[in-house]
Amino acid sequence: MSFFNFLKPQFPAYATPLDKAGWWALRLVSLGVLFYLLLPILVIMPLSFSASSFLAYPMPGWSLQWYDNLFHSEEWARAAKNSFIVAPIATLIATVLGTLTAVGLARVNFPGKGLLMSVLIAPMVVPIVVVGVACYLFFAKLGLADTYIGLIVVHAALGAPFVVTTVLATLQGFNHNLVRASLSLGASPLETFFRVTLPVIAPGVISGALFAFATSFDEVVVTLFIAGPEQVTLPRQMFTGIRENINPTIAAVATLLILFTTGLMLVLEWIRGRRA
Repeated sequence: MSFFNFLKPQFPAYATPLDKAGWWALRLVSLGVLFYLLLPILVIMPLSFSASSFLAYPMPGWSLQWYDNLFHSEEWARAAKNSFIVAPIATLIATVLGTLTAVGLARVNFPGKGLLMSVLIAPMVVPIVVVGVACYLFFAKLGLADTYIGLIVVHAALGAPFVVTTVLATLQGFNHNLVRASLSLGASPLETFFRVTLPVIAPGVISGALFAFATSFDEVVVTLFIAGPEQVTLPRQMFTGIRENINPTIAAVATLLILFTTGLMLVLEWIRGRRA
């Protein structure tokens, strides 16, 4: 349901004035809650254009100096490069493994399937601090701490459950007779997957990939445990900046990340709309 459809009155023929008043009251309360939740995010965006060296209102003036500082900083440039190295690779791994897992789980039933699903989606429900500590203790013995490989593997593990759940949801309405027809016509299982199954479940795969990418790109807790000085990502650099020296450069980074994440969500909604 889009935002405008949410606001569009949809009253049945038998609706009374009291029903209509309740409808509008529910919408107004929902909009108020939504605005309350979004207000802290919206407040930080104007501060990125502040001429002051502090994150405070009222702003003494407008300036682009913090964006200039961001784009000319070696630390922020390195963090951005690391984020755009780790997140896409982790997303690719999570998407491939998550899609194959979901297809396999949807095709067969076996004892312990529910337990296996619980294990697969565990990274979504286990406290992220627990995941970070466990990964650090395990990867340190393997020599994967403070490496890109270790960071990518953990981020892929955190994103894979989103791919599994979205693809499984898409496969609920999948007609398996299409697969049988393709196989009966002489196509190999691999060809059937790429030419029949994948095009049908593509919206679920893309949605899961976007969630996996956003999870990896915004992750900070596990990165604090696993990443070394050379693997600092944007969220970790922001965390370090907040602890050591708070200035509106962090607001500039936050604004860009908000716009980037919002763009991902709009793409996701567009994909869902095309599927509908």
